[in-house]
Amino acid sequence: MKALLLKEIRTFLSSLIGYVVVAVFLLLTGLFLWIFDGDFNILQSGFASIEPLFFISPWVLMFLIPAVTMRSFAEEKRTGTIELLVTKPITDTQIIGAKYLAGFLLVVIAIVPTLVYYFTVYSLGDPAGNIDSGGTWGSYIGLLLLAAGYVAIGIFSSSITSNQIVSFLVSAMLCFFMYTGFSSIASFELLGAADSFILNLGMQAHYNSLSRGLIDSRDVVYFVALIIIFLLLTKTVLSSRKW
Repeated sequence: MKALLLKEIRTFLSSLIGYVVVAVFLLLTGLFLWIFDGDFNILQSGFASIEPLFFISPWVLMFLIPAVTMRSFAEEKRTGTIELLVTKPITDTQIIGAKYLAGFLLVVIAIVPTLVYYFTVYSLGDPAGNIDSGGTWGSYIGLLLLAAGYVAIGIFSSSITSNQIVSFLVSAMLCFFMYTGFSSIASFELLGAADSFILNLGMQAHYNSLSRGLIDSRDVVYFVALIIIFLLLTKTVLSSRKW
C-alpha cells in the first residue's frame, strides 16, 4: 500500500493537476479575502477574523477536489492498467486506501498555506492576537473533515466510470447535493419534526457546527461515517468485476 501511495503522490506532483489545484485554491481564496471588494474582504470588514475563508472554501473545494480525484480509477479503467493493478499482491481495500490518502494529502497541502492568513490577521489585530483562535482551529478541523468527505465522494465517482469528465461531473454534483441538498430540503419545512433529521443528513449542518469552534463528537462521527460509506461503495464497485 505504501508503494502505491507514494506512486499516486508522485503522479500528482509530476503532473500539472496537483500544482493547479493548490494554486487555484490559494488564488481564489486570497482574492476574495484580500483583494475583491465585498463582505468577504478581511481588511474592509474591520474584524480580526478569517471566517470568510471557511465560507468560501467548501464551494471552491467542491469543484477542485473532483478535479483531483477524477483520474483515480477512471484513468486506470480507460488505459486497462486497473487489471494489472489488481493482480499485484495488494487488496482492493489497500488500493482504495492509497488513492484516497493521496488525494486527501494533496488537499491538505493546498489548505496548509492558508495558515498565513491566520497569522497575518493575528498580527493585524488591535491589540495583536485579538482573534478567536479556538473558533479558527475548530473551523480548520471542520474544513479538513469536509475535504476528506469530498475526496471519498470523488474516489467513488471515479470508480463507476472510465471517463474522467463523467467522473468529475458526478463527483461535483454529489458533493453539491451532500453539502446543500439536505439543508435546502429541510428549509422548506414540509416534514415537521423530520426536517431536523433531514438537515443533519447533510454535510453543511455538521460543518457549520464545527466552524463555531465547538468540536462535537456527533459531527466528527458523521464525517467519519460518510467517508466509510463512500469508500465501502467504492469497494463494492471494484468487487463487482469478480461477479
